[in-house]
Amino acid sequence: MAHCCSQETLNFVWNRSEEEGLNEMWTEMLAQRLRQLPPYLFAEIDRLKAEVKAKGVDVIDLGVGDPDLPTPDHIVQRLRETASDPANHRYPSYSGMDDFRISVARWYGRRFGVELDPRTEVVSLIGSKEGIAHIPLAFVDPGDTVLVPDPAYPVYQAGTIFAGGVPYPLPLWEENGFLPDLAAIPPDVCRKAKMLFLNYPNNPTGATAEMAFFRDVVDWALEHKVMVCHDAAYTEVAFDGYKAHSILEVPRARDVAIEFHSLSKTYNMTGWRIGFAVGNRELVSGLGRVKTNIDSGIFQAVQFAGMAALDGDQGCVAENNRIYRERRDALVEGLREAGLKVKPPRATFYVWCRVPQRYSSASFASHLLSRAGIVATPGIGFGSFGEGFVRMSLTVPVERVREAAERLKEVGF
Repeated sequence: MAHCCSQETLNFVWNRSEEEGLNEMWTEMLAQRLRQLPPYLFAEIDRLKAEVKAKGVDVIDLGVGDPDLPTPDHIVQRLRETASDPANHRYPSYSGMDDFRISVARWYGRRFGVELDPRTEVVSLIGSKEGIAHIPLAFVDPGDTVLVPDPAYPVYQAGTIFAGGVPYPLPLWEENGFLPDLAAIPPDVCRKAKMLFLNYPNNPTGATAEMAFFRDVVDWALEHKVMVCHDAAYTEVAFDGYKAHSILEVPRARDVAIEFHSLSKTYNMTGWRIGFAVGNRELVSGLGRVKTNIDSGIFQAVQFAGMAALDGDQGCVAENNRIYRERRDALVEGLREAGLKVKPPRATFYVWCRVPQRYSSASFASHLLSRAGIVATPGIGFGSFGEGFVRMSLTVPVERVREAAERLKEVGF
C-alpha cells in the first residue's frame, strides 16, 4: 500500500509552491528602472568574497573602498557628548543644522578660498552617495540626457536611470589622463544634455584634474547650459604635495555647478553617513526639495560630530594620508615587481592597475581571488571603458598590502 502524505506535508508543499509562484510574479513585476541596472558591483563582490572565505581562505580584501582606520577620537567624543542630550533625539532640520552648514562654509573658505552662504548654498546629506543619487530626481525628466563618465562610480548611472534619464557615456582614456574629452561630445548630444557628472580626484582611476580642466568644464557648461555635478569626496586624500581643487574655485562655476563632499573618506566616517552639497543656490534648493519629501535629515548628534571634524585639528587627515602613502608605495612596488603596469596615484586610496594581456578585468579579478585570496574590483564593473583594469584599495594595513603583493608574485599570471 502506498504511503499517503499527511495533510501537514501537503499543506507545506502547496504553500511552498504558492510562495515560489508569488516570488516569480514579483520578479516579473520589477520596475523597468531596476531591470536596466546591473547587480550592484560591491554587493556581488561581497557575495563572492563570502564564498571564498567559507572555504577557509585567508582573504585580503582590496575591493571596496571602506577605510579601515578608526574615526579620530575627538570626533567620537563629540558624538558621545551630544548623543546623550534629549534635545538631539527629535527630528533634525531637513537641510541640516544652521551650525553644521556654517561649519561647512567655514571649511570651504579655509580649504579652497570659496565663500558660501550657509543658508542658501549648503545642504546636508546622509552621505554624499544619497545626494548624488537624488540630484537627478530634482532636475532630470524622463528622456533627458545625462553625461556620465565611464569608468565611474556606479551611482551616477543608477541615479540617472531612477529619474528616467538616459546616461550618455563619456570615455575616460588613459592617454587623456582619464579626463573626459568634452570637445568630442557630438553637437546633438550637447543640445540634449541637461546634466554632467564629474569626479576628481577620481574613483576608480585615481586620476586628478588641474584648474585648467575645471575652467574648460565651466566654459563648456555655460555655453551649452548644462549643470555640472562634481563629486569631490576624495579631495583630502592626497600625496606627494598634491592639493586637489574645488570646481567652485573657478569664476562663474557657481552659475552652473553643485559640488558633493563627504566626511566618510576624509575622517574615516563611512558608517556615520554624513556629507554635504554646496554651490549654485537653485541646484542646492532643488536637491533640498527632493530630500524634504524622502528623508528626515541627519541625526543631530552626528552633525555635532561633523562640526568637530570640520572645525577641529586637521592633523588626523595628514596622518591618514601618511599611512595611505606608505601603503600605496608598497602596493605599487609589489605590483611592478610582479610584472604589472601601474602608475602611483597622487590622490584617493585606489590603485588602478592594467591587467595582463590574456585576461579580462573580470577573469583577472577571479584569478586573484581564487588563486591568491586577494579581492580586487574588476574595471568592467565601473563601466565598459573600465575593461582591461582592476581597482585595488589601500584600506588594509601595510603588512597585508605587502603580503598581497607576495601572494600575487607566487601564483603568477
